[in-house]
This record gives sequence, C-alpha cells and structure tokens, in this order.
Amino acid sequence: MTIPSPIDHIAVPSTNIAASVRWYVDRFAAIVLYQDATWAFLQMGPVKLAIVTPTQHPPHVAVSVTEAQLAAAAKEANVPIDAHRDGTTGIYLHDPFGNAVELICYPPGGTIYQKPPSTT
Repeated sequence: MTIPSPIDHIAVPSTNIAASVRWYVDRFAAIVLYQDATWAFLQMGPVKLAIVTPTQHPPHVAVSVTEAQLAAAAKEANVPIDAHRDGTTGIYLHDPFGNAVELICYPPGGTIYQKPPSTT
C-alpha cells in the first residue's frame, strides 16, 4: 500500500522531559503544544517533535494519514489500531531496517493540544 502523506512528527526519547523541552525551546524557539511528566509535543516549523520517556514509545517518524488509510494499513499489517491519550489513533510499522514508523490519524474534533479556531 502506498500512502502519500506528510511527516507529522518525529519522536525522540528522553529521561528528563522538562529539561529536553527547555533545550529545544531555548535553541530552536520550539512552541510547546503539550507537556506533562511523561511526554511533550513541540511545534518546530511544519513538523512536530514528540519527546517521550524511553519506555513509552520507540523513537520514530510519524506520518499523518486519514482514518480510511489507517484502517487499510492496519488490516494489511494485521495489527490493531491503538487509541492514544491525546485523542489520536495510530499503528506502528517497521521499515526493512527495523526503524519504527507511526501512522497517525487526528480526530475530527481535535486533540488535547489543538486549540479550536478563534471566532473573533
């Protein structure tokens, strides 16, 4: 299956989420979309950076897909679709060299870090 989709985010592990966030904000003017003790989501230009604890998720590249694309890819890979705590759904695949690639789908109503459009 070919899925022409943009890169949504890159995930990197950290044993100190707060210190990692400070580092990316101070050096690259990253914008914090969400942060707690176990993960953070930063906007860096058109791509987001997920900072996660090492046991939470593997380092990976995430590609944004539609709900239909996600369902088809999950069926083809014979893996269940995972619901994430931020409201997204996704699956993890691996390239031929073992690198993790996440297919991520955003819900129509947005996520915990997406703000609704301003009405003013």
